[in-house]
Amino acid sequence: MTSIYQEVLNNLEGIHGALLRMNRSIQADGTFGVIKYDRWYKKLVRRCQIKVELEIYLVSIGFNLYKFYTKQIRLQKAA
Repeated sequence: MTSIYQEVLNNLEGIHGALLRMNRSIQADGTFGVIKYDRWYKKLVRRCQIKVELEIYLVSIGFNLYKFYTKQIRLQKAA
């Protein structure tokens, strides 16, 4: 076993490594988590690569428009 490999094992098995692993398991994966769990978008409907890319682009555009819209509403309420 090399010294770097041993250092990695020590870091992973230590308290700090355990806390980092626990924190990672709790957190959702950002935007994709919101799209999957909050917007109920679970699987792709299209099959061809070009169509799959288009579907992902459209979902992403819709997500960004929703964020923009809700931000505008919040700013209007604050003013």
